[in-house]
Amino acid sequence: MTEEPPAAGPDQRPARSGGRILVDQLTAHGVETVYGVPGESYLDALDALYDAPVRMVVCRHEGGAAYMAEASGKLTGRPGVCFTTRGPGASNALVALHTACQDATPLVLFVGLVPRGHRDRQAFQELDLRGTFGATAKLVETVDDAARLPEFVARAFAVAAGGRPGPVVLGLPEDMLTDTARVPDAVPLPVPEGAVSAAQVDELTAMLAQAERPLVLLGGSRWTDTARADVRAWAEAWSLPLAVDFRCQDLVPEECEVFAGALGYGRSEALAGRLDSADLVICVGAAPGDVATDGYTLLEPHDAAGGDARRIVHVLPEPQPPGSQHRADLALLASPGAFGRAVAHSKPERPVPWKDVTAADRAAHLDFRRTLHDDEPLDLGAVFAELDERLESDAVVTFGAGNHALWAQRFVGYREAMRQLAPRNGSMGYGIPAAVAASVTYPGRQVVSVAGDGCFLMNGQELATAAAEGGNPLILVVDNGTYGTIRKHQEMHYPGRVSGTGLVNPDFAAYAQAFGAHGETVSRTEEFAPALARGLAHCRKGRAALIAVRPADGRLAPGVTVDSLREEFQRD
Repeated sequence: MTEEPPAAGPDQRPARSGGRILVDQLTAHGVETVYGVPGESYLDALDALYDAPVRMVVCRHEGGAAYMAEASGKLTGRPGVCFTTRGPGASNALVALHTACQDATPLVLFVGLVPRGHRDRQAFQELDLRGTFGATAKLVETVDDAARLPEFVARAFAVAAGGRPGPVVLGLPEDMLTDTARVPDAVPLPVPEGAVSAAQVDELTAMLAQAERPLVLLGGSRWTDTARADVRAWAEAWSLPLAVDFRCQDLVPEECEVFAGALGYGRSEALAGRLDSADLVICVGAAPGDVATDGYTLLEPHDAAGGDARRIVHVLPEPQPPGSQHRADLALLASPGAFGRAVAHSKPERPVPWKDVTAADRAAHLDFRRTLHDDEPLDLGAVFAELDERLESDAVVTFGAGNHALWAQRFVGYREAMRQLAPRNGSMGYGIPAAVAASVTYPGRQVVSVAGDGCFLMNGQELATAAAEGGNPLILVVDNGTYGTIRKHQEMHYPGRVSGTGLVNPDFAAYAQAFGAHGETVSRTEEFAPALARGLAHCRKGRAALIAVRPADGRLAPGVTVDSLREEFQRD
């Protein structure tokens, strides 16, 4: 009988550099694209990427690169990946990590570091990784042994995607990456989804049986197409009104007959009042937060004394910390997918008493969505109605932070396969990198970004990345010459005393053309539809396009001008 040769042990595997081991782990974890700005601190990893099946998208600023990785995490549900060098490079990426933290987006940031022997000597571009990122990231670690790279990378991806997702930072000393080791690749770690038991479904059903004015609030991350469909089927079977958290409008398609709209900045007064009056609030994916509750004023804390207090259900992928502002009467530890599977086929045994309430919620939402027209040379209501008509059924819509986003939030309706990429932490400069990432990730899909003039110029340089990588988003820049959100608050509290909010802008169309994109400017309503058609035609040919729209002086938001604010607040 012939004996089988012994299996190769770790010490019999070919030796690989730390950089090669690292990139092989990315491949093992299904990473297809990474974003970054090159640095000498991770040259060996760059060399390994040269002939790896992982695409390196080279960006023009680390903030833009990290935003692209964050947008990729939002879009795919898998950790986005960004590479930066030490010191200034890593610091530039911090803004996107704050976004990933507040938006619950899976993100892994790899940071090249000074050699191990130079540590703690104030070496060139040395950075205290934990001190810089520790308050923002879920996990911050430094890999000092190349042989342990598979272990650290597997943990980083699992932590970023698990529980409430978020950013993870992994430090890579320059000399560690050039060390060699014989070590097997890691197998990706499982990410638990949690579960909802039959008894918990029965308890939820019993709470619904006692309710008269229930409301379901959807938010957070870890949503899949199946989770969206399952939760929608459950809500429709029970005639439960569905509201979504700030910038989660793609969780429920606009045509859903129980969709009641979005909470947060720019929400309708009717929906805010509805949340405040609900006797049962079922929160799936995220607990009620600052923005959804208007600074914690719409949903009063649970009344421990009982009585007529509302009841709250939390369905969260990780436990809400003790002392939560809105304590749950029923807490389910489950991802949206696990919850959706548990309740998808649940139906009421008798007609529910709140059908008329749900119908009224729906009618109020449709009324709020109705276009507001401006009696001005450029009617932004008509502009966004035209844009809404031209969006494809699987379009990706991105925007950053500012009053310009209010038009896109209110007047763009999301169909089943459409996706929204927008920062819930109010981070300016997000929309353009997100649009580039979306067009790189899904090159066949229509990608539209709505930017303010202030927001655009924070990362407009990433048009160069779009040109280099074949990205072809359509960008609308609302050019009103002001930081509109701050100007609005200024006119409300200090009317007529304009300070620090005026902008001097470039010719945005010429700026776009300088990067090889199509660019034009629109200042009258009748000019927009033809310009939009031309812009979309250029996008279909694989080029980015930009249309600068110039509203009338003083236009700040839908239905809001400088003059209207001064009249209202000076009168008060």
